[in-house]
Amino acid sequence: MSVAQIARGRVPHAAKRAASRDWLVIGALAVLAVLTVGAVLGPWIAPYDPNQLYTGPINGPSSLAHLFGTDDLGRDIFSRVLVGAQTSLFAPVFVVILSTALGVSVAIVGAWFGGWVSGGIARIVDVIFAIPGLVIAVLAVTIFGKGLAAPIVALSIAYIPVVARLTQTAASREIGRPFMAALRVQGVSGPAICFRHLVPALVPLVAAQMAVGFGYAMLDLAAISFLGLGQQPPAPDWGSMIASGQPGILAGAPEQSVYPSILVVVTVLAVGIVGARVTVWAEEKEQ
Repeated sequence: MSVAQIARGRVPHAAKRAASRDWLVIGALAVLAVLTVGAVLGPWIAPYDPNQLYTGPINGPSSLAHLFGTDDLGRDIFSRVLVGAQTSLFAPVFVVILSTALGVSVAIVGAWFGGWVSGGIARIVDVIFAIPGLVIAVLAVTIFGKGLAAPIVALSIAYIPVVARLTQTAASREIGRPFMAALRVQGVSGPAICFRHLVPALVPLVAAQMAVGFGYAMLDLAAISFLGLGQQPPAPDWGSMIASGQPGILAGAPEQSVYPSILVVVTVLAVGIVGARVTVWAEEKEQ
């Protein structure tokens, strides 16, 4: 084993040790942990029924009884934020999982076969990439009706080109390595090479892309709900809560919009920080 190979094996562990001392990453992970726990336990720990009317005054300010105040119908905003976290946080996860699974599969097929297969996939990917994901999601809602199901599927398809482009380049590089040729000479089947060697090599890059994709998916889904095309009232959702609270901003009661907005921004920033660290690991692994 060469010195370079030894170094390559040690770099990720060094990066992980450095990350353990990175308080920004630790803080981001802590924020994500709190948000995840809140989303999972939200329906059980919410102090009020999120849809109960007039639990307090109309557009009431923050208080001990209502930590985030009350909305335009007197509902407890803190309870609605907790319960709405499930759709606001977990819906983007579905988008990321679907788009990553499809994008990585397409990229591996194109990198493995090359030639006209790779060229055909590239043309299809270019066509999808030319259409903004939000536009595809709005068209899907127009065709299949309001709700989160259609936007989740539409955004999953819209994000495939981003995943496929980055992954195919890395997959082609890995397939071109000498040990891949050696495995073929030894008679190892293509699927075995892909699942045992190629996919594990792509994990750091794919993980970084998933973190970035989550932020985009969350913002797009929040925008769809903001437009009234996603999660439908009275079910709580951060995007729809921001939209419903607009009149309150002009009336001097911005709590209904401000708190969900802050949570969206904090979540995207936290995921972005973690994703940036994962990207560093991926780049250092390639060196």
